[in-house]
Amino acid sequence: MSENASDQGPDHAHAPCAHAHARAAALPEAIAAAQAACAERGVRLTPIRKAVLEALFASHAPLGAYEILDALNAAGAEEGPGESKSGRGLAPIAIYRALDFLIEQGFAHKLTSRNAFTACPHDHAPHELVAFLICDVCGGVDELSTTPLAEAIGAMLATERFAPRQQVLEIAGTCAHCRGG
Repeated sequence: MSENASDQGPDHAHAPCAHAHARAAALPEAIAAAQAACAERGVRLTPIRKAVLEALFASHAPLGAYEILDALNAAGAEEGPGESKSGRGLAPIAIYRALDFLIEQGFAHKLTSRNAFTACPHDHAPHELVAFLICDVCGGVDELSTTPLAEAIGAMLATERFAPRQQVLEIAGTCAHCRGG
């Protein structure tokens, strides 16, 4: 047990979570895949949509729309006066529209329990069951989509004759990294 009662787990400043490494490593491939998918589908990955997706991949924890807005406005401010595309900060509606597009295209997910969004590093169909493992300590999110789980849930839904609009399972707990394993 830690001597400091405020400690929430391992010192992540010295040993970043696997979530953070995985997200950062996935960014270039994810952006390229999103651009290719958009070209194939005849839709545009506009600069704002791309920036929102990059912000989601830059964080190992899910982000709220206003956290994304703050990150993008801060990045725009770093460009210097007159260098941002619009010359002013982004509006919240722009972030929400970008998020709607990213979710519709399968590039991001909304975590309802957190009212936050996370990038989707997997190539699965929009109707497939997705399970999120959300770490209470570091805030990291792992996404799982397995056939046995989908089949079990599908059988339960069929028995109840229930037609799901969305299939998302959110499981909160402590990741292996934060448990020290």
